[in-house]
Amino acid sequence: MSAQSPARWTDPEQQALEERVAAAELAWLSMDVDVQTLRVEIDNFALIHHQLLGPLYARLDELDALVAEAVAARTGRPEDLRRAAEARQQVEDLPDLDALFDSVREQSGQDGEAAPPPAAPERVRPGKDAQRIYRELVRRAHPDLTTDPAEQQRRAAFLARVNEAYAYGDATALGALAAEWSTAPQAAPAVDAPDRADWLRRRLDWLTAKITETATEQVRLEQTPMGQLLALAPQDPDRLLEQLAEELLAKAAERRTELERLLGGPAPADGPASGGRGTAPVGDNDTHPRESQESHTMFPQIPSADAAAVPADAALLDVREQDEWDAGHVDGALHIPIGEVIARLGELPEEKLYVLCRVGGRSAQVVQYLVQQGRDAVNVDGGMHAWQGAGRPMVSSTGQEAFVL
Repeated sequence: MSAQSPARWTDPEQQALEERVAAAELAWLSMDVDVQTLRVEIDNFALIHHQLLGPLYARLDELDALVAEAVAARTGRPEDLRRAAEARQQVEDLPDLDALFDSVREQSGQDGEAAPPPAAPERVRPGKDAQRIYRELVRRAHPDLTTDPAEQQRRAAFLARVNEAYAYGDATALGALAAEWSTAPQAAPAVDAPDRADWLRRRLDWLTAKITETATEQVRLEQTPMGQLLALAPQDPDRLLEQLAEELLAKAAERRTELERLLGGPAPADGPASGGRGTAPVGDNDTHPRESQESHTMFPQIPSADAAAVPADAALLDVREQDEWDAGHVDGALHIPIGEVIARLGELPEEKLYVLCRVGGRSAQVVQYLVQQGRDAVNVDGGMHAWQGAGRPMVSSTGQEAFVL
């Protein structure tokens, strides 16, 4: 019987530290992935929200200004005149959101183009603390201190961040980088090294700070206007956009009705800047609410057509979700869910395009966007419900009887 080797003694305190560090690393990495994912989702939702709903918000602001101006013209009261001026100023002061979002896309490298290099920092003279930390970091992290290519690349990337912080003379950022380098797993002493316990404590402090920082960023993102909006339907943001569009259409319809009452006749199809280009009739009070909300008078720049009048050989774009498409769609139509239209713009045919959704709300948003891009697009009023009501043919993806979901 061979003699058994003695069991290796492990410091209970150090073992507990090892476990706490491992647990903290797992928690931080999980939180960081969640926060980065949330940031991407919010950025994408904000971009699509602007592209598709921005024109509706602008139209509603214009109608608010017209109503306030009509009230002021009737009463002449200073308070009403002030409100009218403020409403009109709000319309005139709207930022150029298209230019803003174009710059965001350019900076993030979308559309396949490389992001432009950041502007050079202003020349500063780093203080003594910044100089001391910088020298120490370069001494410890210089790529030439290793011959491993992967490690050289890691060190070079780290020193690029160090150089950027030093260029701004940011001693606080340099201190954070020094703590990051000294507690990185690559800098960990051997398990049986005398200074292992001290490194574990520093690593735990660093991870605790990172967890707090990451949690704070998550709360900040969730509390942004777009974060709060996305939280209403995190699993189905496209349906949320449809609901928001219908709410905006309803509000705009109310403003138009109020404006017509104040003016004693149909409201102008365009704002004061239209140069008096005619008027557009609106639906009667007995008109179906959705029809009045989605009529061409709401958005004169959106061409529309009755489902029964769509040519049999027309190019159709269906912007509903997959389950709606599977339940019933027009055979031969192109299916691109509303949330993917912008990214897949190149797939659309050059010919005149008739756009469909369930009731016409989502398709109106898409048509508005396509018209702004110079495309020939028409909204099918009433969507697939109107298509089915007109007796137009439909098919399902399952082979069962088609219906509008």
